Amino acid sequence: MRILVVEDDPDLNRQLVSALADAGYVVDKAMDGEEGCYLGETEPYDAVVLDLGLPVLDGVSVLEKWRRAGKKMPVLILTARDRWSDKVAGFDAGADDYVAKPFHMEEVLARVRALLRRSAGHATSELTCGPMVLDTKSARVTVNGTAIKLTSLEFRLLAYLMHHGGKVVSRTELVEHLYDQDFDRDSNTIEVFVGRLRKKLGVDVLHTIRGMGYCVSEPDNAN
Repeated sequence: MRILVVEDDPDLNRQLVSALADAGYVVDKAMDGEEGCYLGETEPYDAVVLDLGLPVLDGVSVLEKWRRAGKKMPVLILTARDRWSDKVAGFDAGADDYVAKPFHMEEVLARVRALLRRSAGHATSELTCGPMVLDTKSARVTVNGTAIKLTSLEFRLLAYLMHHGGKVVSRTELVEHLYDQDFDRDSNTIEVFVGRLRKKLGVDVLHTIRGMGYCVSEPDNAN
């Protein structure tokens, strides 16, 4: 899953990026509203962490521009402001949730997980497909109750497909959501990681839909 962090405080920006990356997300960052607005309009993100008090272009204006442009990714706003009207303005502009500064990083991570779950139509942190269970909170995958050891990228790939369970996801979409904007998008590594995942999982839930992409579904639902 790919996250954008738009925060002008260098230390907080670095802490957010580090915490999200450690949690298994691919993270892009921006230090002002103008840069953040551009990235949000031109790159596909699964969620955004957006500060309201940004230089050049404030967070509410950024969010309004995204929503007018039809961008639907869930947005968690950060605010140091105490006035309830600022939070209302953020929600009215299209925010999905907020955290007031100062905050505990674990709260931000939990709220990001919740936004990702809700946007994909899932109610809990556990995503299930047949005998396979992926826990987004613990970053743990089990098959028939046995833990499966995955690399960070293997987990990200499987998590993205599980969040979109039953949907065919193209290789291009996977690359856009699993790597940052500087990655060589002509790479063939997706096919390699899909092959490794199949071997590690040992169950027929990860399917290649020829000419279209990949899909996680139970064997009886495979195309």
